[in-house]
Order: sequence, then C-alpha cells, then structure tokens
Amino acid sequence: MRGEIVFSFYGDDFTGSTDALEALSVNGVPSVLFLRPPNASDLCKFSGCRAVGIAGESRSRPPEWMRRELPAIFECLRQIGAPLVQYKVCSTFDSSPDTGSIGCAIEIGQQVFHNRSVAVVPAAPLLGRHVVFGNLFATGADGMYRIDRHPSMRSHPITPMDESDLRIHLGRQTSRRVAGVNLLDLRDGSFQWPDADVVLFDGLEPLDLAETARLISEHREAPQTFVVGSSGFTYGLMDYWRVEGEVGASACATDRLLVLAGSCSQATEAQIRTAMRDGFHGIRLNPVDADFAVAAEDAIGQLTTGRSVILYSALGAGDCIQIIDRPSLSARMGKLLRRIIEASGVTRVVVAGGDTSTYAARELGITALTFAAPLTRGAPLCRAHGWPGELEMVLKGGQIGSERFFEEVLDYGGAP
Repeated sequence: MRGEIVFSFYGDDFTGSTDALEALSVNGVPSVLFLRPPNASDLCKFSGCRAVGIAGESRSRPPEWMRRELPAIFECLRQIGAPLVQYKVCSTFDSSPDTGSIGCAIEIGQQVFHNRSVAVVPAAPLLGRHVVFGNLFATGADGMYRIDRHPSMRSHPITPMDESDLRIHLGRQTSRRVAGVNLLDLRDGSFQWPDADVVLFDGLEPLDLAETARLISEHREAPQTFVVGSSGFTYGLMDYWRVEGEVGASACATDRLLVLAGSCSQATEAQIRTAMRDGFHGIRLNPVDADFAVAAEDAIGQLTTGRSVILYSALGAGDCIQIIDRPSLSARMGKLLRRIIEASGVTRVVVAGGDTSTYAARELGITALTFAAPLTRGAPLCRAHGWPGELEMVLKGGQIGSERFFEEVLDYGGAP
C-alpha cells in the first residue's frame, strides 16, 4: 500500500477540515488539505501523501448550492480513488433542511459513489461529543448537555439544534430511510447491517468508534465507500488501522499572533477576554463597517510594535449582531486579514469560527494546508501553501480550546 492514497475527505467547513487533517497526520498518515478540488498537477506536488482532503463550505450553503457544486467535488474524490471517502461534518451535527443539509449531501454521495446505504458517524469522544440511542450529547462550559439544551448549540445563529434525536433530525433533511445502530447492538457481537439507506451509529467511547470503523470497512458494496462523519470516525479509523507513531512538531516559536474571531460562542468569548487580560490588543469590529479601514490601521500599528492582536465581531451570544449576509461579512473579514498579514509580516494567525474560517481563508488565496503541529484536539497548527511568504494558521471552531488557547498558540514553538 506504500504510496497509494488510502483515504480522502471533503470537509463541510474549513475548521472541520483541519480537524480531519490533524486526525490523520498525528497518526502517521501523511496528508494534504486542498482549498479547492485538486487536479493531477496539484496531486503530483504532494505525491508522498496517502490521504487527500478538500476544504469546503457546504455547512453554510443551501441545498440548491449543494446540488450544483457537490457532484463535481465528489466526482473529483471518486477519481482520486481512495477506498474510503468521508464527508466530514461537525460533531455537533448542526444543520437544517435549508442550510448545510447533511441529508442532501448523503443523497448526492449515494449517487456519485453508488452506495446502497451510507453510514453516519457523528460521535467524537475526544471532543466530548457522544451519541447514545440516537441522541447527541455535547460538553459545555459547565458539564454535559443534550444537544437541544446545549447553551451555544440550541441558539446557534445559523443552524440552531432543536432536536437531539439525530434520526428525527436527519429525517427532516432527506426522505431516505434512516436506521440506528445503538450501543447494545454495536457491542454485543451480533451486529447485522440494517436494511436502510442511512445507518446512524451510536458512539460513547473511542473503542466504539474503532469498532464502527471496522464494521464499515468490512461492509463493502462498491469500490469506494462513502461515509458521513465527524473526526471521531477519522480517529476511529486510525485506531482500526492500528497506525502507530505521531508526527513530531515542526513549528518554530513566534513572538506575535494575529487572531480573527467571528464566533459568538461562550468558549471563544472566554478566550478573547483572557487573551486581552494577558496583553493582547483587542479591536472590536463593527459588522456593518464597509472595509474595516480603521481596524486595519490599528492592528498593523500594534503588530509592528510586536504586540499580538485580536480582531473580534462579538463577545458572546448576547453581543452578536444578526447579519443577513454572513458570507459577505466573513469575506470582508478575510480581506481585512490579508491586508494586515501583508502589511505587518505576521507569520502565525488564528481564525476562530467555522463560517469565518471558511470564507476568510479563501480570501488569502492559499492553495493547500499541511499539518505542522498538534495544539488541541480539533485545531492543529497548519502550514499554508501558495502564500508568498511563511504563514502558519489555526482554523478553530467556536467551541474548541481552553480559555488560554490564544496564548497557547502564541507560545507554541517546537523544534525547528
């Protein structure tokens, strides 16, 4: 199998895509993440990689966009030829019939890869996301919550989660038959693949995900198996393959950090406040500002003096301004990010918020990301390719990381 591409994936947003990149890389699978579908020339530049990903944006798009764009992207993954192809979703599974429809993605994947049934694996125990008897639970700031009672996810500004039973949740997005595989069925050794179009797996502990990966890998109906899942599935697959050895850190220390935060989550709010108390210069962005010119000059000036900077659009859900055209706002934030990086020469950047990361990173014009070092599960340090100079990036989901996460990114410095 040396030199063969054994796994490929499409991430429905950029932060989730780097999460999958990390899961593969830390388990010794050389991987590359493209920011657009790669052609043969792109793949040749990373010929040593055995896993290929495409960072996407379907999580924030309507079904009309998905039906127009995803078939060609999935066809690209089919042509790459990996036996396992994952549609990578967030482990909070936030989606709706109108935005980021996972059901729509399943239907398209079935058509392209000719799979009679599609496995869905949302759980990610390493991130505190568990599925028990079809119901999703996620950790919050002060404990474990059913997803429809989670303080952030129940009030998500785009796709609030009002249903914890993921069979019902998926049933709102597709007419395909959905069956569940609960923990008792998964663990008792008498598993039989359900007669259904969509098979939703429970997952409480990492061993459950490894067993799920085994069952999916052995249940082959076509040359390529299309799976929908979080990074929990990716880690479970690595455990099943029993890949040993982690990629060593290869990032050098840095003396300043630029953070762009578009998340309204409680976790990101705490990270912003903690960093500003520790000396980061905070700049509040007005979402209705046309070009953020004043914010740009302020940030460039502070970075030039050697101070780290946080640009943020909100401090928590109570401070979040409702914007109709959020993709346009994120794109403007991306233009702001590019302007500041080019003017200041800063070489390490964090973008916080799934949608912000997706649209903002596109504005940088980079072509691919490779893994540089682990920081916290779900938010690795990555090396940007296609940028004219040195650039390291962390694309972080709103819920990810400790209160001191931004300081940890600033202070990180492995062996050069």
